[in-house]
Amino acid sequence: MRITGGQARGIPLKTPKQGEIRPATDYLRQAVFSSLAATVPGTRVLDLFAGSGAYGLEALSRGAASAVFVEKDRGCLACLKTNLAATAKSLRISEDVAQIDGRDVLRWPPTAGFDLIFADPPYALWNDQTAVMATLLGQLAGLCPAACFVLEAPGNEEPRPGPGFCLRKRIGKGATQPAAWIFGHGE
Repeated sequence: MRITGGQARGIPLKTPKQGEIRPATDYLRQAVFSSLAATVPGTRVLDLFAGSGAYGLEALSRGAASAVFVEKDRGCLACLKTNLAATAKSLRISEDVAQIDGRDVLRWPPTAGFDLIFADPPYALWNDQTAVMATLLGQLAGLCPAACFVLEAPGNEEPRPGPGFCLRKRIGKGATQPAAWIFGHGE
């Protein structure tokens, strides 16, 4: 797994060896960022259920101004810190442009607006915690109404982000592979 584009292209990303982690594939991230293209530079990025940090680090590589990563798993946090250091070094930027928050996303209180929000939770959460996820995404939309939301889920199951969200694009190959849905709010 590696960063697929931007100034840090080719930087390898470490992933935890254990647990239920399934990092976003290079193919899927590349397709997502091809769709987002010119909207990434200068954005404030939020990477929920960050895992290795692949989405947020990819955004920084492609010109995002800052990133916040929310992830509670210790193994993921260790990989994320290593990946952030390598990416920041490659980009010749301070690691201060990114913050890592080790809290549970479902208990994380959003207090700031973000332009680009990635959510790649354990797939079971889309079914088990639909209302909690919808509330969180709605709160984030309220803090930045023009935000773009990229939600990853199994290809056979469209995530339900809640009222007011409009699907802009679905990216993925069929029902058996992970897919990403790009949503806007209030469009």
